[in-house]
Amino acid sequence: MPALILLNKPYGVICQFSPHPKHQTLADYIKVPDVYAAGRLDTDSEGLLLLTDNGPLNHRITDPENKLPKTYWVQVEGIPTDAQLQQLENGLDLGDFVTKPATAIRIEPPAIWDRNPPIRERKSVPDSWIALTIHEGKNRQVRRMTAKVGLPTLRLIRIQIGDWRLDGLLPGDQRALIVDMPPQSATARKKTPTQINKGKKNDLETKRHGGSSHRKTGQVSTSGRRDSSGHSSQPASRPLGRRRKAD
Repeated sequence: MPALILLNKPYGVICQFSPHPKHQTLADYIKVPDVYAAGRLDTDSEGLLLLTDNGPLNHRITDPENKLPKTYWVQVEGIPTDAQLQQLENGLDLGDFVTKPATAIRIEPPAIWDRNPPIRERKSVPDSWIALTIHEGKNRQVRRMTAKVGLPTLRLIRIQIGDWRLDGLLPGDQRALIVDMPPQSATARKKTPTQINKGKKNDLETKRHGGSSHRKTGQVSTSGRRDSSGHSSQPASRPLGRRRKAD
């Protein structure tokens, strides 16, 4: 069964293993060989990052067709109104794309670690926290969403991807799991990028010889518990408990 690593990525760490002149990288925290990040987390964001040595599992986590929900704790400048939260939930036109329906709720300031460096503070403007669950992973999407409704992001922490949560992990901590990923049927299997590229190469070879090639693409079956509509049977934004501060 494939292995999965849950890492609490600290602020300022860049999501790559190769050296960087200005930032720490994943190599400073992950010593397990041949694992790769399943998705990304911005350098100035904190929280849950998944890594695995299994290609199919990586694809299952990152494939947009699987629509794994991602939940963030977001510290914003200002106090969100019901109308602003509704805008976040309904979907926003960000210019290059329109966000999908999300879940946004106000939460009490969570008991979490201090950030280094600390956030900028404006004494004349209050700040607050929201829990935001989205089903995409576009570049700097959460920050763009909150800015669009007039709530600039001050701090961003990802706490959950699908059923995997950050619970108990402090910055730099990690947890290794063995994932029981059920096999997909031949009709439900979706080609990975490597298979697609290989298929294109074979198509070109076939065309050079005057032949033709026909392929069928099925729908990927989702992992975890799902209902008939394809959504997780476990709520993506279950009540968020407070976390004890590190000593």
